[in-house]
Amino acid sequence: MDPKFKLITSHEQDLFEQRLSDFVDGLSRDDVIVDVKFSTAARPGGGVEYSALVHYQETSPWGDS
Repeated sequence: MDPKFKLITSHEQDLFEQRLSDFVDGLSRDDVIVDVKFSTAARPGGGVEYSALVHYQETSPWGDS
């Protein structure tokens, strides 16, 4: 299993949550989320940038050997 990463960002909280939810919903039932790093940063002119780095692994179904 090769590690994979997905970076999700938005300056709108609702949009950020929706993007994160859409990504998780799109994973296979057997995929594994290893870790999530979350951060916020101030944007020039005000506001907040929300970011999440999702570390996940895609798995292969068990086969008959």
